[in-house]
Amino acid sequence: MSKNLVIVESPAKAKTIEKYLGKNFQVLASYGHVRDLIPKEGAVDPEHDFAMKYEVIERNLRHVQAISKALKSADTLYLATDPDREGEAISWHLYELLKEKNLLKSKPVHRVVFHEITKKAVTDAIAHPEQLAINLINAQQARRALDYLVGFNLSPLLWKKIRRGLSAGRVQSPALRMIVEREMEIEAFKTREYWTIDAALTAQEQAFKARLTHFNGEKLTQFSINNEALAEQTKQTLLAAADGQLLVAKLEKKQQKRNPAPPFITSTLQQEASRKLGFTTKRTMMIAQQLYEGIDIGGETAGLITYMRTDSVNLAVEAVAELRQLIAEIYGAENVPKEPRQFKTKSKNAQEAHEAIRPTSPRYLPNKIKNHLSVEQYKLYDLIWKRTIACQMMHATLNLVAVDLTCGDGRHIFRATGSTIASPGFMAVYLEGKDDSKESDDKESFLPPLEEGRPVPLNDIIAAQHFTEPPPRYGEASLVKTLEEHGIGRPSTYASIISTLQNREYVTLDNKRFNPTDVGRIVNKFLTEHFTKYVDYDFTANLEDELDAVSRGEKDWIPLMHAFWKPFKTLINEKEKGVQRKDVTQEVIAENCPECGSQLSIRLGRNGRFIGCTNYPDCSYTRNLNEDASTPDESEVIEGRVCPHCKSPLVFKTGRYGKFIGCSAYPKCKYIEPLEKPLDTGVDCPQCKKGTLLKRKSRNGKIFFSCSGYPKCNYALWNAPVKESCPHCNWPILTLKETKKRGVEKLCPQKECNYATPYEGDPADIQGPVESAV
Repeated sequence: MSKNLVIVESPAKAKTIEKYLGKNFQVLASYGHVRDLIPKEGAVDPEHDFAMKYEVIERNLRHVQAISKALKSADTLYLATDPDREGEAISWHLYELLKEKNLLKSKPVHRVVFHEITKKAVTDAIAHPEQLAINLINAQQARRALDYLVGFNLSPLLWKKIRRGLSAGRVQSPALRMIVEREMEIEAFKTREYWTIDAALTAQEQAFKARLTHFNGEKLTQFSINNEALAEQTKQTLLAAADGQLLVAKLEKKQQKRNPAPPFITSTLQQEASRKLGFTTKRTMMIAQQLYEGIDIGGETAGLITYMRTDSVNLAVEAVAELRQLIAEIYGAENVPKEPRQFKTKSKNAQEAHEAIRPTSPRYLPNKIKNHLSVEQYKLYDLIWKRTIACQMMHATLNLVAVDLTCGDGRHIFRATGSTIASPGFMAVYLEGKDDSKESDDKESFLPPLEEGRPVPLNDIIAAQHFTEPPPRYGEASLVKTLEEHGIGRPSTYASIISTLQNREYVTLDNKRFNPTDVGRIVNKFLTEHFTKYVDYDFTANLEDELDAVSRGEKDWIPLMHAFWKPFKTLINEKEKGVQRKDVTQEVIAENCPECGSQLSIRLGRNGRFIGCTNYPDCSYTRNLNEDASTPDESEVIEGRVCPHCKSPLVFKTGRYGKFIGCSAYPKCKYIEPLEKPLDTGVDCPQCKKGTLLKRKSRNGKIFFSCSGYPKCNYALWNAPVKESCPHCNWPILTLKETKKRGVEKLCPQKECNYATPYEGDPADIQGPVESAV
């Protein structure tokens, strides 16, 4: 038998490490945690300094038995679980179990820590063993005890006051609050109309646009032009003042340096994998675990990345040196800065001995090992490799140009901006993504050569209607980012926070955005009203900081537990007696029942929230939450607009497919129109030859073009129309379409005709977007 027994967490890691250490070492896996609190009341005893009662996790019993058996014939035990608080806790629990079995006796027990699974890292760790870190163990025990006490005391209260089967968590509840509050912001948001005025210009045979910033000597704000009549008046004034040209009044040119983003930590890896790869946080961590534990890359099993649960952006000196050498070889010495880049870790608790997430060797080029990886493994490894390479490369240099153009004796000012990449530097390898960005920052925009004092031909003045939009719902990337900014949770917990909220059916993920369910709303309402302190973002973050202080040995965990427990338990007892179920599950609204005159309330039923009479069961009136009430419509009135049918004021309304404009006299008058007016392309309808083709938006937000004579004429097409006849079949119009092979091409919309030719003009000249088939 082997003289040395090494314990790791997973069998994949065990297999890799055993190859490195040789025949004198046996490596076994614990398969994660080996002990946990007993799943019943009394597992944590606050009366006796929070003493905890543990039991072996049933599914891992056989693994504990295998470890016990192997230890009997081994001389030395090495505990080599993950280098974080969870890993430290697993080692400690295993140590305690083996000690209870009297298997350790006089055998030396070592804690070994490595942050990457390479032969050098593992053998160095074995050669320089450490002791179990009692401070980390205490912090993990305090965290586990807190989660237990919150769950075992709050959950039964939710059962009594809302519905059986619900549960609450110390960290998940503030995360739920974030999602619900964002939804409430969206619901309370009031749409406002505004218009932008652009000048369509041409210089040096290059078309470009400039935005109106000053009118009649006054700087414009977003809502300075807020209706069609004012926009049209402004347009006509500008056309008259310009007389066919604008004057270049001011030209600014400057260079800007842009530095690369730091290497990945857990949260930024989860965010970027969500933005760029569409991975959930859970999937990201699962794939990263595989890359960390070891992959067979052709006769050699290697851990490809360093440990993936970290909040340090530090890189080892040796790793930086290797990165700089590789950058010089692949991208040229000019892309290597004179001094290595250093990044400052934001987290108070980050240990600089830990590293950021990086390739164990940058010379494992993604394309070279691609055939040994699954598709998802390759995508994530490629992302990590590029980010790490980029962080040690030269900055990018951008040429920025801003130009002010005037007309009307300088009282009207337009501004155009553009940028070009003078030197790409790190941008040749990697550019960080952004959340909810409508326009990508990495797209270049160009302006033609311009000179101060020179006129520029004006093609047209374009007035465009817009409506303000509510803040976007959280996606996984933006939620993790916000949790991190508030200091809620830690690298190892983000994925589990999100999974728990979904598993409890407090939120759903729709189009990669979180929507709170009706139950989630009610649970949040109860917690924010009655346990305000415990879902407060600052309180939760401060408690995390205190637990981190315990892990650093700066605080004792037992006084921390007492400080939390006493007021929390008192509040639980108060709410159990003082809060009635109807106070939680019902929300009275300012509306009377149409059947009995009693007040109506929003209530929680089996299938979600609905509106019902408070006089139930004597009155059984109910209706769906989103149904129109019989009371007058209180939607926002549009100033200066009346219904063309009955002359009542027009209002903004919200329906099944989003916002629209409708008559305030509904249901007597059912006039409606889309929020954005159809744009006339000026292309005659080829079917009825009476109307013109209008750019419209479908219920799903997709652009299409149809005849202004609808419903008498139903002609419609998806692609932007061109006022040009087909040379093959003589059909009166052609359309523009984007394809993979030929880019934008001009083709005949008739199915029987296969005419198509590359389009050589600027698609921006066409009214409406070019429909993409890519």
